[in-house]
Amino acid sequence: MSITTHPDTVLIIDFGSQVTQLIARRVREAGVYSEIAPFQSAEDAFKRLKPKAVILSGSPASTVDAGSPRVPDIIFESGVPIFGICYGQQSMCAQLGGAVEGSEHREFGRAFLDVEEDCALFQGIWEPETRHQVWMSHGDRVTALPPGFKVVGTSSGAPFAAIANDDRKYYGVQFHPEVVHTPDGARLIANFVHKVAGLKGDWTMAAYREQAIQAIRDQVGSGKVICALSGGVDSSVAALLAHEAVGDQLTCILVDHGLMRKNEAAEVVEMFRGHYNVPLILVDASDRFIGALEGESDPEKKRKTIGRLFIEVFEEEAKKLGGADFLVQGTLYPDVIESVSFTGGPSVTIKSHHNVGGLPERMNMSLVEPLRELFKDEVRVLGKELGLPDRFIGRHPFPGPGLAIRCPGGVTRDKLEILRSADAIYLDEIRKAGLYDAIWQAFAVLLPVQTVGVMGDGRTYEYVCALRAVTSVDGMTADFYHYDMDFLGRTATRIINEVKGINRVVYDVTSKPPGTIEWE
Repeated sequence: MSITTHPDTVLIIDFGSQVTQLIARRVREAGVYSEIAPFQSAEDAFKRLKPKAVILSGSPASTVDAGSPRVPDIIFESGVPIFGICYGQQSMCAQLGGAVEGSEHREFGRAFLDVEEDCALFQGIWEPETRHQVWMSHGDRVTALPPGFKVVGTSSGAPFAAIANDDRKYYGVQFHPEVVHTPDGARLIANFVHKVAGLKGDWTMAAYREQAIQAIRDQVGSGKVICALSGGVDSSVAALLAHEAVGDQLTCILVDHGLMRKNEAAEVVEMFRGHYNVPLILVDASDRFIGALEGESDPEKKRKTIGRLFIEVFEEEAKKLGGADFLVQGTLYPDVIESVSFTGGPSVTIKSHHNVGGLPERMNMSLVEPLRELFKDEVRVLGKELGLPDRFIGRHPFPGPGLAIRCPGGVTRDKLEILRSADAIYLDEIRKAGLYDAIWQAFAVLLPVQTVGVMGDGRTYEYVCALRAVTSVDGMTADFYHYDMDFLGRTATRIINEVKGINRVVYDVTSKPPGTIEWE
């Protein structure tokens, strides 16, 4: 299912940059709808979307290499405004009559742009003869401009760090405005879509809601629909959209696979049955899942086992209902992007418990994915629009494989119960401290390590529990949350005292840099 009625769309052509998704986020933050298409299918996407502007992403490739990615000619022939970023700038120059060469003056990380001339891209943000921090990541650089372009910014390693052709509304920058390390980058992108392309910035979740509901009705018709409900934000919002669209044609199925957090299944049932009066079937399949996973240590086999069993359960429940024509699931836009990425689709492995590529033919059902054009934070806004309680809208992301992947090494019932108890205490302390909403995601991990400890007058040989908490906006980049030691000490003491099987607690201070896809 696709929502296709966006009159003002920006097409982002992906050449394989690790941060292409951030470009789409910045455009949407400016109130304009955007879609990403890999360069291989960019021409088809351009014809389908009829965008009002195009942005060209960065890339690990080099324009000086034979066979490197290129912008389809139809883009330059269309007359729409174009903004090239890093490789996108280089490709634009190489294809329009300029020159790009490999450089010994590479720039990676923080750099400074000297603004030489004014242009529409800089209007109201940067004045000539000023210097501004930007984020560079390039080896090649432009060495000659195409006809009609002028230099509007330079850096120590890039004499053509920002270029402009105001007549054609073509702009290029060697730096990355989409990352937070370029402080004014989001404003530059907003300038491009508003002042250069003339787009209004009136894309809202209220409008998306109405379009999504109508799209579900158009796709489903009078068919029978089941929804894979996990209780997370994504599936909850997808279920409410589908219920608003087709009412009792929808039956939600919540599979308790024994890998959920403490009391999670009961909370979901109470909300959907009690508050929303949505038809809901609770399937207790914990013995089936845990039995299949017990002793398995390979994380990818865990995911695939869980994904296979989910499909089997949904097939069985659909048969009990007399069959179903459609399956609703909360696929998000990053899942879709990753499944067709420049590099061949990292979600083939990273998202292997999802059905991004479609359902097995034997299920004889079509997927309904009303959120497949949204990012996680946009789903939260849509959830608020639908009246979903704040406690569900603000829930920390919890992956489909649940506790199985937060229990590295072999899975056993005992280890899952230990982890479930420790995780519940951790989240309880976070809420008591008033920190839950300040943290994007927090969870406990039961490490496959046992240590000798002394508790009271005896020795113990028990597991190590790791606590993780990160701050983020969209999950694409993250940093660890800076707890004070009193909080960590209090939480660790509770876990060790109350959870038999743990005698050490550590805090994970790993950050998530741009380009890593999923945080587990």
